[in-house]
Amino acid sequence: MTGLFITLEGPEGAGKSTNREYLAQRLRDHGIDVVLTREPGGTPLAERIRELLLTPADEPMISDTELLLVFAARAQHLAQVIRPALARGAVVLCDRFTDATYAYQGGGRGLSCQRIEQLENFVQGDMRPDLTLIFDLPVEIGLSRAAARGRLDRFEQEGLEFFEAVRSAYLDRAHQVPQRYRVIDAGQPLSAVQQDLGRLLPELLERALG
Repeated sequence: MTGLFITLEGPEGAGKSTNREYLAQRLRDHGIDVVLTREPGGTPLAERIRELLLTPADEPMISDTELLLVFAARAQHLAQVIRPALARGAVVLCDRFTDATYAYQGGGRGLSCQRIEQLENFVQGDMRPDLTLIFDLPVEIGLSRAAARGRLDRFEQEGLEFFEAVRSAYLDRAHQVPQRYRVIDAGQPLSAVQQDLGRLLPELLERALG
């Protein structure tokens, strides 16, 4: 059996977690085995790495350290959660995956896409998401939503220029490989976003049910 690997991407405040839950419930209503997970994280060890990545600290983290930690967490996550779930035929809905690395460490930090690709191939082999949903919205709106949630993490404390680069990197990737991506306007009211997701549901069900 081979499952379906769907990733949800987007900047701060895009509503990925809320809409992941919505999609999961719609799929479960049709009897589909759904696994919800996230990056960085998804296993106890990977969640500890997540804390290192997100928690502000006195010692600045250099960009290469950040990149290597992201892929270390991803290797653990793939081995312990994602690959086993796909092997049993489940649909995996993952809040961020390697597109986030290209967006944040590539676009935001300015690291070489070639370096990221080398690590991607090393950690993942030929494994890529079957479908990636990019929740896109203006940077100012996303940061305002993130600030309303409370204390900002290490990434959320970055400035507008960083997040504009992140957004551009996401949209560039969607433009380069349009067959794998769906860009969703996350600046709309939640009800409108979920209507857009509802229109995607027949495609997802067809792919999940084979």
